[in-house]
Amino acid sequence: MLYWRPMSSITSLSVQQLRKAAALKEKIQSLEKELGSLLGSTVATTASPAPKKKFTMSAAAKAKISAAAKARWAKVRASKSSAKPASKPAAKKAKGKMSASAKAKLSAKMKALWAARKAAKK
Repeated sequence: MLYWRPMSSITSLSVQQLRKAAALKEKIQSLEKELGSLLGSTVATTASPAPKKKFTMSAAAKAKISAAAKARWAKVRASKSSAKPASKPAAKKAKGKMSASAKAKLSAKMKALWAARKAAKK
């Protein structure tokens, strides 16, 4: 079965060439249809290829994959917990935390800055 491929630059073709290409494509389709009727079966046309089948997975396969993934993660977590030191340093400060007094100072500073900018606009 022949498949028609569009040319790489269809815009460079003349109107006459485009008409000829369309006529040839129609002729090919009619010949394929005639061949199908002679052979007693329908031949798939080049214009519409057969749709792809959607892949479906059985529930058993999904459960098996899920169980394997859970086992892998359990193994990773187990190795991480055994690698951790027994005691944590007590003096370590949490990252990204700001004390209440620091928040209040920053808030007051920003309010003053915005008030100054607002006054400068007027």
